[in-house]
Amino acid sequence: MGKQAKLWRKYTVKNNMLNKLVVFCPRCGEGYIMAEHPDRYYCGNCHFTKFKTVEKKT
Repeated sequence: MGKQAKLWRKYTVKNNMLNKLVVFCPRCGEGYIMAEHPDRYYCGNCHFTKFKTVEKKT
């Protein structure tokens, strides 16, 4: 039960709705989950990188 057991941690059920806790790749489409790093999201399939925005406190 290696990968299948870990996959269900990426979703939650709230008010009979399935909510995703992951970001899917905009190039590859649904099903390709992007890896989450401290400063970016990365797709291992097409190597697309999406940087997280950091709000500066003033």
